[in-house]
Amino acid sequence: MLARTSFAALLLTTVVLFSACRSAQKFVESGNYDDAIDFCIDKLEGRKNKKSEYVKGLELAFRKAQTRDLADAENLIAQNRPENWERVNAIHRQIARRQNKIAPLTPLRAKDGYEARFDFVDIAKLENESCERAAAYLYTRAETLLQQAENGNRDAAREAWSTLIDLERRYFTQYREKDRLKQEARNLGTSHVLFEIKNQSNRVVPRQFSDRILAIGKNDLDSEWKSYHFNAEAGVQYDYKVVFNLNNLDNTPERVHERSYADEREIEDGWDYVLDSRGNVMKDSLGNDLKTPRYVRIQANVLEVYQSKAVRLAGTLQIFEGYRNTLLETRPVGTEVIFENYASTFTGDKRALSDESRRRIGNRPMPFPSDEDLLAQAADRLKPSIRDELRRSNSIR
Repeated sequence: MLARTSFAALLLTTVVLFSACRSAQKFVESGNYDDAIDFCIDKLEGRKNKKSEYVKGLELAFRKAQTRDLADAENLIAQNRPENWERVNAIHRQIARRQNKIAPLTPLRAKDGYEARFDFVDIAKLENESCERAAAYLYTRAETLLQQAENGNRDAAREAWSTLIDLERRYFTQYREKDRLKQEARNLGTSHVLFEIKNQSNRVVPRQFSDRILAIGKNDLDSEWKSYHFNAEAGVQYDYKVVFNLNNLDNTPERVHERSYADEREIEDGWDYVLDSRGNVMKDSLGNDLKTPRYVRIQANVLEVYQSKAVRLAGTLQIFEGYRNTLLETRPVGTEVIFENYASTFTGDKRALSDESRRRIGNRPMPFPSDEDLLAQAADRLKPSIRDELRRSNSIR
């Protein structure tokens, strides 16, 4: 029995080792050399008795990966195309990472005495050169894009900005006049938008209304490449103009409506004995007196006063291209503010009141808000609508 158990354990160990070896071999055969390297390192790190198949597998995968990457880098350099330097540098960094993984394991000797050989290259010098060449390419690319931006191409300015950010993040945080070029790209790539209000409702609108709309705020509208302005400066040509046209303003008069109604309800009000035909109180099976609920109908008379007043606004957002004053888009916007108040009193039995009546009992008539106050509330409600419409628009780029 013990022999069978030992044989089964040996067979399982052999299968596991064979599967592991096959996994490393599969990585190499499919060209996934770095996956094979990671697999073998995981099997070797921290182990005193290192298995020969993993030592040899790591050696083979490393040699094939180095040969492939160095050949790819040489081919890209031989093409003599400046844009290739980014790829060359990526390859050099990959080689550096690979060598840094393996270096701590060297010298690497298997438990059977086999010692792996790793031909490291002086990658630091190559990487520094390709890093400088890649950064120079991106810098030159940004300069070319900014020349196009100076002729009115905002997309080129934004691409120049992204190119310089790429240079900054991947290669050098400080490089030549990168910061000055970034600011230039920001200036040339930003669309400046003037926001205006026009009252076309043939109604007098208080200054407070316009002030509330204009208080929408730059932070609510500005984005990475859009800057909104609320006061036109003389001599400044804006890229776009947004005009909020107030086309219709409708104020309903103050209304007071009275109505009276009755709430009725049937409630239980005590009980009566159940009598037999001779007038005697009937008993149940336990000898207790039989009783029946007594119901009465109650009523409460309600006097309700309903107050209402409203303001309705309707308008459009028009987006113009600033230089030629060309209309690009029109979007409708509008809102309504309603003042309502219920004040009720009652006479009669309070228990008859409905839940709705109970909520209104005790309220008192209130002073009507002024037209100016309702307009101010309407302006506050319009602001998020205006903001959302402008954010959804694709006309401003």
